[in-house]
Amino acid sequence: MKVSVFERMSALATKHGAVNLGQGFPDFGWPPEILEAAAAALRNGSNQYPPSRGLAELRAAVANHYSRHQSLALTAEEICVTSGATEALGASILATVAPGDEVILLTPAYDSYAPMVRRAGGTPAEVALRPPNWRVERQLIEAAVSPKTRAIIFNNPHNPTGRLFDLEELQTIADLAKQHDLVVISDEVWEHVVLGERHFTPLASLPGMAERVIKIGSAGKIFSLTGWKVGWIAASPDLAGVVARAHQFLTFSTAPNLQVAVAYGLTEGDAWLDPMRQRFARACNRMTEGLRAGGYEVLEAASTYFLCVDLDASGIAVSDEEFAIAAVEQAGVAVVPLSAFAEENACRHLVRLCFGKKDETIDAGVAAMLKAKEIFS
Repeated sequence: MKVSVFERMSALATKHGAVNLGQGFPDFGWPPEILEAAAAALRNGSNQYPPSRGLAELRAAVANHYSRHQSLALTAEEICVTSGATEALGASILATVAPGDEVILLTPAYDSYAPMVRRAGGTPAEVALRPPNWRVERQLIEAAVSPKTRAIIFNNPHNPTGRLFDLEELQTIADLAKQHDLVVISDEVWEHVVLGERHFTPLASLPGMAERVIKIGSAGKIFSLTGWKVGWIAASPDLAGVVARAHQFLTFSTAPNLQVAVAYGLTEGDAWLDPMRQRFARACNRMTEGLRAGGYEVLEAASTYFLCVDLDASGIAVSDEEFAIAAVEQAGVAVVPLSAFAEENACRHLVRLCFGKKDETIDAGVAAMLKAKEIFS
């Protein structure tokens, strides 16, 4: 297993004193009320092991949140709380994949997917999404299905491209899953970080999919508190139970005071969501406009807090890895090469930047990107 590209680029940012637009954490946006709830729970509540599947109040809050926002009919018994979404993904993969199975990944993809599939004894089968539109194409996925295929890992909204897949594309995934009797591990952690007037549709809401989707969620993404590492899975009782049994041998449980605070946020914090989305949209526009004014070709972002820059179209004739190293070492800005998100058919002319930053961080990052462009002019 390689060192994560996020760890690698963040370490280089620290070493060189660079603006870190590589690792995906915001430097604004968390509501003070949820911090107070966590502090109060730490002082006044239990600090011992909570139930492995999560505090009852948080599991109920997750189910009710999805009922209000996505019309999903869930109960607390269908929720398992995990130590972040990455652990939820790991538990879901270990619960689903047996030695010899194949798992379809749509690349570029979050870099934990393939290593975890291999740890479970499975084989990743990559299907490349094509820039600049990154559309899900049925014939390409169908060609990757074999008698050994057990699951699809589907990420929507999509990291690293910022794509929000439409209903036709969701139906393609659903149709293939039902046709070939596949489980879909649906990584939906960015479900509330949707820009503009766009609308997110959960895959489990499509007909016939509730019983075969393991939905992954993240409080860190909803409340801009990535360091809390509070995530969850939502699935049918049978699937949820198997994932919970895998989870018990990974982290077993998650800090109880943080669970209490997240339950409070999910129950009382609906009014926080629209201002959060608007703030991220403004940040995206600020970074996009600054980069385009400096001669960069920026692909449209519809969700997440990431955008991609096309180096070839920007007149920079080097690989994404070469650009990323020069940018952090010589120009003072850390970005992520998109080739780190795929093992085959990698997009070696694109880099990813995090726009979930304060104005001054964005401006410093854009200035450094313009300096990086001069290196290759």
